[in-house]
Amino acid sequence: MLSNKEISLALSSLDDWSFSNNKIHKNFSFNTYMDGIAFVNQLAKIAEENNHHPDLTIGWCKVGVTYTSHDQGGVTKECLMMAKFTDEIL
Repeated sequence: MLSNKEISLALSSLDDWSFSNNKIHKNFSFNTYMDGIAFVNQLAKIAEENNHHPDLTIGWCKVGVTYTSHDQGGVTKECLMMAKFTDEIL
């Protein structure tokens, strides 16, 4: 698990990710519902390849992505790596 300082420093290089309650989170917006679903499908593939899966909230033209390590009880280097990979999908 990373310290709050390490997390804040890492998030400063990522756009629009926030940190609270031992989780990092970002909301993504899409032009259509199906664009959001396509994003989720791409993210699911990357998450499975890296064995680090986000909590997802899917709505009308929006997807919320949250990372934390349930095993370690907070944000890890893997969470930050996956946040970067998530941004790269777009």
